[in-house]
Amino acid sequence: QVQLIESGGGLVQAGGSLRLSCVVSGRTFSSYAMAWFRQAPGKEREFVAGVTKTGGSTSYSDSVKGRFAISRDNARNSVYLQMNSLKPEDTAVHYCAADPDSTIGIIYRRHQNYDYWGQGTAVTVSS
Repeated sequence: QVQLIESGGGLVQAGGSLRLSCVVSGRTFSSYAMAWFRQAPGKEREFVAGVTKTGGSTSYSDSVKGRFAISRDNARNSVYLQMNSLKPEDTAVHYCAADPDSTIGIIYRRHQNYDYWGQGTAVTVSS
């Protein structure tokens, strides 16, 4: 059974930074494309950032491009999201997700493509 455990959320002032981490159980982490999604109250879950199996390619939503950076460490079964210049509109529960069926080089933005999810970590940005 694959488990994803996120950490690193919290309360931060606008303009501040946070680093989210996600540890994935199992021996096949390097075969998963990974992504971060977020969901604010009353809104749909949205794609934030994704990274291919090898870490060679990344993708970002327009709303976070230039401020956030996704990375992975296959030796540690971990994926990270460095969030800088945070804005109040970044307030949401952030989820780590794994796509075990990803095509090489492809990062999907639809949450339906991801089979495994963490429990989420809350990020609150005050103005």
